[in-house]
Amino acid sequence: MNLPPPIPGFATGRHGVVGDMGFFPGFTLDLVDVPGVRLRVRHGGTGTPVVLVHGHPRTHTTWYQVAPMLAEDHFVVCPDLRGYGQSGKPPSTDDHSPYSKRAMAADIVELMRELGHETFAIVGHDRGACVAYRAALDHPSVITKLVVMDGVPVVEALDRCDATFAQMWWHWFFFGQLAKPAERVISADPETWYNAWTSNGPDWLGTQNHADFLAAIRDPATVHAMIEDYRAGLDVDRQHDEADREAGRQITCPTMMLWALRDDMEELYGDPLEIWEPWCPQITGHGIDAGHHIAEQAPKQLAQDLRDFLD
Repeated sequence: MNLPPPIPGFATGRHGVVGDMGFFPGFTLDLVDVPGVRLRVRHGGTGTPVVLVHGHPRTHTTWYQVAPMLAEDHFVVCPDLRGYGQSGKPPSTDDHSPYSKRAMAADIVELMRELGHETFAIVGHDRGACVAYRAALDHPSVITKLVVMDGVPVVEALDRCDATFAQMWWHWFFFGQLAKPAERVISADPETWYNAWTSNGPDWLGTQNHADFLAAIRDPATVHAMIEDYRAGLDVDRQHDEADREAGRQITCPTMMLWALRDDMEELYGDPLEIWEPWCPQITGHGIDAGHHIAEQAPKQLAQDLRDFLD
């Protein structure tokens, strides 16, 4: 197992290290072993369980404003996905399956079992949305409610890959190159690549969230793992989606799709709900007045929308 380094200043706990850092008030910071990987996770609150899954290139700390509001009446779990942040980074394979959304979704299911929950709701943003809907497809008896944010099924995005998509989301295909130019370019100057002092600066992310983000993007092993996530998206994830679509599998739990009105969902897809409807008979949703990172830019609105749907 490829384990992350210890986190300075924390005592050893049941699964790993624990603490609250004065960040995510009332939450516990933990390391939890699931088959094949160790996950860094924060959890707190009481009530019905919900998992919040971040996207690229964030870590679980992106939820630092939303999670405490949800924790007033939910047990909230915020993990770093495998490969991201301070979670483990398993070696990859030729088909990139260790970084498939199927593998990541299985991690979340096992994590929640370790924390004592056999069923739970899941919220995913960006790449985390892919993990969330894969969890609902692969584990329908486990996922009680699903929220996807700023994303559509991978196969649906690739099926609509026209010149506009290629111009706006060109990074998908740059990341997918197997000669690893993305790793070399990003790690040569990660702070410039990820706009760490401009649109992703501390004024936007908050000081501690920004520090966690910086630590992640400065780590070449994390950069490689994050890019493997995208390579899996162009390969094995697409195959899984195609197989489900051909078999007519659908997401059976209540589902909500949220998207940022100041991002590119509507420009690319028109009404995103129309893309989700064949996959989710119970789909609802709406746009939120924010840029792509809704949890950081419109946390109160997002928390209220989630509570209204999850309750």
